[in-house]
Formats: sequence, C-alpha cells, structure tokens
Amino acid sequence: MKLPKYPLKAEQDLTIFEFISKGTKGRITKLIVFEATNLNDFYNLAFGDKDITSGKIDDSVVSNNGDTEKVLATVVAAVYAFTDKYPEAWVYVTGSTASRTRLYRMGINKYLSELKTDFHVFGELENEWQPYKKDNDFIGFVVKRK
Repeated sequence: MKLPKYPLKAEQDLTIFEFISKGTKGRITKLIVFEATNLNDFYNLAFGDKDITSGKIDDSVVSNNGDTEKVLATVVAAVYAFTDKYPEAWVYVTGSTASRTRLYRMGINKYLSELKTDFHVFGELENEWQPYKKDNDFIGFVVKRK
C-alpha cells in the first residue's frame, strides 16, 4: 500500500514494533506485538498504546489522534516486515471491542484488492474461517503471505 506511514522501530526478531503517532492529541507511543499461540506458525497481532508505566500494550485506550489511516498503514507495514522474516506465519487480528473490529474490517475492505496481491485473507464467522468477502461482518481476520 502506498500510504503514509510512521517510521517503525523493531526488536531484532521482528516480533515487537514501536512507533510514534503524531496528531491532534500530541505524540503517542504505539506498540505492535506478534504473539506466538499454541498453534504452530499462528500469531496473534496485539496493538495499542504503550503504557508509560508498565511498557506494555494498552488496547483499551481510544487515542483519537486524528491519524487513523496512517496508524493502520504502519501496522500493515509491520505485518509485511514480520511475514517477510516468517513467511509461514499466519497472523490473526481482531479488535479489543466490536467497534475496533469494525474499524479493521473497514480498512481491509478499503484495501482488499491490494492486500490480496501479497496475502491470503480470511475472515472468522461463527468459529469458521472463510475467504474474506466485503459483505460479511467477520469477527476476526487472518492473513498469510502468498
């Protein structure tokens, strides 16, 4: 995707990324973490603001920093970097709330044709995975590099 993105800082194994969102509420540090699950090559993408006390992700904060598209493009850039290093990885994404899941679904819908050039994209409905289609209210998403 040819969208503006924030510069990413990554740990050497490319499972933790950090960047600064700059917008109407100031500078907000964001974290993206690819967490291994009990399924082989299956990772959960955790994303949110970096808690200044604990250093961990707080995915309950609503930043409203006015840069949503740039933030989401930066998260997608991290997915590209992660799957470049781990091409067999399946990356699972869902929002911490229904409205965040809807926001992610809207972003996927908007750029689906571009995503499908590099990724297999699936949506979760009623505990089943289906090829992603724009008209479905998926509750989760998984991507894998082609």
